[in-house]
Amino acid sequence: MKTTKLCIGLLLAVTLTSTHSIAQEAVLASSTTATTTTTTPTTPEGEAKKEEEVKTFTISGSVDTYFRTTLGGKNGLTGAYGPSTSFADLKGFGLGMANIIAAYGGEKAGFTADLVFGPRGQAAVFGTASGQAIINQMYAYYKLNDKVTLNMGQFNTFLGYEVISPAVNFHYSTSYLFSWGPFNHTGLRADFDLGNGLVGKLAVMNPTDIVEFNPVNTYTLGAQIGKTSDAGGIWLNILYGDQDGSLDTKDDPYEYDEDGNIVGFLASAGSLFQVDLTTGWNLSDKFYLGFNTSHQTIATGEEFVAEGEIEDSEGDAVSFTGFAVYPKITLSETFALGLRAEYFSVKKGHLGDYIAQDADGDGSVTAFTLTGNYKAGALTIIPELRLDSTSEDTFLDADDEPTDKMTSFALAAVYKF
Repeated sequence: MKTTKLCIGLLLAVTLTSTHSIAQEAVLASSTTATTTTTTPTTPEGEAKKEEEVKTFTISGSVDTYFRTTLGGKNGLTGAYGPSTSFADLKGFGLGMANIIAAYGGEKAGFTADLVFGPRGQAAVFGTASGQAIINQMYAYYKLNDKVTLNMGQFNTFLGYEVISPAVNFHYSTSYLFSWGPFNHTGLRADFDLGNGLVGKLAVMNPTDIVEFNPVNTYTLGAQIGKTSDAGGIWLNILYGDQDGSLDTKDDPYEYDEDGNIVGFLASAGSLFQVDLTTGWNLSDKFYLGFNTSHQTIATGEEFVAEGEIEDSEGDAVSFTGFAVYPKITLSETFALGLRAEYFSVKKGHLGDYIAQDADGDGSVTAFTLTGNYKAGALTIIPELRLDSTSEDTFLDADDEPTDKMTSFALAAVYKF
C-alpha cells in the first residue's frame, strides 16, 4: 500500500503477465573492524609512507510482534482489522517482521544490505517483479569527497516522517501519509553536505516502488533540501515522474478475453508530482514536536480509443493532501507518551477503493493515535489506542453495520539489536 498504488497495480498486472524527510537509518550495534594497509607515493626522503584505512562491518536489525483488536469491527473496504494504512492490520496476535541489516564501509566506499522477513516486510516491498520481497534496501555508495556521496541501488524513500522499520518509528501503526507516499526507490542518488547543517539530495530513479528493474522506460526525479541542527531539522522533498509509462512504448497494449478476442484497451496515467515537508524539533529536554505535510497529484494520461489510435484521457487530475502532528513527552528514562493527529483527504477518486469517497470521488479521514513507549533495555513495549473517523462510511461495527468510525487497540513488542 503505497504511492500511486492504483497505477502501480495496473503496471504490475501488465508487466508480470507478460513476463514515505527522515530517511530510515540503520541502528548499528554489532560490528567488527578490519584494517587494510595502503602505500602512498614515496616521500622526499625516498621512503614509502604507509597509511591504515579502517573498514567496519556491522550487523543490526530488529524483530517485532503485536496484538490487535478493533473491538468487534473491521474495515469494510479492505476486509482487514485495521484502517486503510500499512502493516499491523491482522486480528489477534500477529507477526511483524525480522529485519537484518548488514553494512560494510571504508573511507571512500561501502554497501548496505537490508533484508526483511515476515508480513510487514512483504507489504513494504510489494512492488517486486520476482516476488522475493525480502530486500528492503540494497545499495553501494562512493564518497567523491567530504561533501558529495553517490548511492546506487534500492533505498528507502527520503520523503515523509515515518519509516518502514518499527524500531525507528515511535508509533507502531502507520499514518495515511506514510502508507500512500513512496516506500522504496531504485536508482542513483547524490547526497550533499553543504556545510552549517545544510544538506541536499538529487536522484534519478525507476518508477516508485518498482524496485528490481524498469519495465516502462520512464524515470522519476527526486530532490531534497534540508537544514539540520542538534535540536532537530526541516526537510523539503519533491518527486516528479511518469509511473506507468507511455502507451506507445508498450508492445501489446490491448486486453483479451480467454478466446483471444480484443475486449478493451489499456489506459495510462499522467505524471506524478509530490511535494513533502517534514520537520521535528526537541523543544526541551522532555518535549519533542514533529510535523509532516504532503500533497500528491497524478495528471490525466492517455488511452487507446481504437487500434493504433491514442488520445488524451478525459477528466481531472487525482490527488491527496494530508498533514500530521507528532507531539511527544518523555516522562522518565524508560517511558514516553506520544500522539499522532492526522488529517488526510483524496480528490477525484484517488486511491480507488482504499479510501471511502462520495459520488465525486472525494473523501477524508481524521485519525488520532495515542502511543506509549516503555523501554526495557533493547526491548520496547508499545501500547497504542487509535481512533479513525472518515467522511463516508468505511468500517463495519460488531453487527456488520456500516459506520464512519473505528476504534482499535494494539500492543506491540519491538526488540532492536
